Amino acid sequence: MSVPTVLVHRDAGVLAQAVAARLITRLVDAQAARGSAHLVLTGGGMGIATLAAVAATPARDAVDWRRLDIWWGDERFLPAGDPERNETGARQALLDQVGVDPARVHPMAGPDSGLTPEESAAWYAEELAAAARPEDHGPVPSFDVLLLGVGPDGHVASLFPEMPALHDERPVTAVHGSPKPPPTRITLTRPSIAAAREVWLVAAGADKATAVHLALQGAGPIQVPAAGARGRAGTLFMLDRAAAGKLPASLVRSAAR
Repeated sequence: MSVPTVLVHRDAGVLAQAVAARLITRLVDAQAARGSAHLVLTGGGMGIATLAAVAATPARDAVDWRRLDIWWGDERFLPAGDPERNETGARQALLDQVGVDPARVHPMAGPDSGLTPEESAAWYAEELAAAARPEDHGPVPSFDVLLLGVGPDGHVASLFPEMPALHDERPVTAVHGSPKPPPTRITLTRPSIAAAREVWLVAAGADKATAVHLALQGAGPIQVPAAGARGRAGTLFMLDRAAAGKLPASLVRSAAR
């Protein structure tokens, strides 16, 4: 498990642009090294703003979008096309504009698929297993970048504090009774997140400051799920100044722009 690096940017707009630039570079490097790449997307305000920032820069054309597998860290159990789905936001912000290979875009199934939440989670686990290679040494691909937002309560993906999903060892699980609506969701579990080469936690706003502070100052991963979200090779907390407002200066390696 990697030691987190903390990068702070002036405000949410600059943060989205900085994450977008870093993401493009990381995907280009991964494709150069291995021929293709695996990216896990997140929803929320910063997740979608980051994708919109990628779409807005000419540098996006450096990525071979047809050699990119796109996954989601979690999804609201709603029908395809619902405006509340993370997939819908991602398609509108970026995916519909960059010529991705539809066969390599892997949304989580909703109720319109005819599957129950538990069946949807099992089906997604099968999709992940089919994409994993022997060198991944596990049931999911070694994601090159796994993006996560951070909730004010410290949740990541749909892993909420003290809820049963945090103890689930399967790659994907259904969540019922989410404290944040809608109540039914599908999420990657802690082992799947830990399989990523790099985990990037992106947060903006003063309402995230307490959660970020706890996640970086020794809180337990069951009480503050963001505290347990770490990549194998790298973990980045990318924040705006408001979200970093409760961190000691010694923890921030680089304050930028």
